[in-house]
Amino acid sequence: MGTKLKDAVVVVTGASSGIGRATVKGLLQVGSTVVAVARREQALQDLAQEVDGSTRERLHVEALDVTDAAAVERLAKDTVGRFGRLDAWVNNAAVNQYGRFEELPLDEWKRVVEVNLFGYANGARAALPWFREQGHGVLVNVGSVLSKVPAPLQSAYVASKYAIRGLTESLRQETQDAKGIGIALIMPGPVDTPLFQHAANRTGKRVKPPEPTVDATRVAAAIIKNLKHPRREVPVSAATRPALFFMKVLPGTTERVAAKAMAASHLTDEAEAPTAGNLFEPVPAGISVSGGWKPSRAGHPGRTLAIVGGVGAAAAATAVGLKKRAA
Repeated sequence: MGTKLKDAVVVVTGASSGIGRATVKGLLQVGSTVVAVARREQALQDLAQEVDGSTRERLHVEALDVTDAAAVERLAKDTVGRFGRLDAWVNNAAVNQYGRFEELPLDEWKRVVEVNLFGYANGARAALPWFREQGHGVLVNVGSVLSKVPAPLQSAYVASKYAIRGLTESLRQETQDAKGIGIALIMPGPVDTPLFQHAANRTGKRVKPPEPTVDATRVAAAIIKNLKHPRREVPVSAATRPALFFMKVLPGTTERVAAKAMAASHLTDEAEAPTAGNLFEPVPAGISVSGGWKPSRAGHPGRTLAIVGGVGAAAAATAVGLKKRAA
């Protein structure tokens, strides 16, 4: 069900920065041939210049918008035509938007869902027929802890990530008859990437990731590992598992406690004018793996862990209250 990475042919979307860029570099290091996809052609060319000559021969870049279903389908066909096969596809391209739901421009809200959800659907529709024809292939969808734990001020992003989880589960069911096809969902917590600089923002404040962030290379490592051995769901970061646990056992309390803390942790005191970010047109800034957020060290008691601790305290208080009423 997995893929041998040496000499494997892998498509990675959202490859111009952040997790996608880190994944491309990681795959090249293990000997894969990579088709790196993003809207920003110059950023992709810069990526090609960052790798050495011999490795560069295994990197092919393609500038396209993942919401263009026909272009994505052509990409898959051209990849098979060039290399003879398509071993894996990593759906990673994503955009974000911040603001209260009722105050957000509807066209921007729809665009987030179009890129994040329909972009993944287009990738899956392009890749799965080739996987079936070959008898093997791995699809990795990069979701988020927000695929299960909601957050305020990101309604379109959260909705798309919940939907991506549902899409992934449905596709896994539909491919049960194809034993050689693997499908994995990666669920990172806060990651140090340029996503936050790129985001549409209607809050009036500059946004940042909540702490503690993890390095994008850590998420890339999880993606690469799951190309070899696909798992159903893969949480990434210290704060992700506790958040998922409390959401499962005490969803109402988790929502209430996390909402205030998450809103506060995303917003800085620095004012920012309303912007559509990179939703409709790519922005030149932010082409690196890191967004410059200085990932927190393991065990650092950042705000996200404080949220989890608050949820835990609230859960304990709830349990005590229930026991007292039962006595």
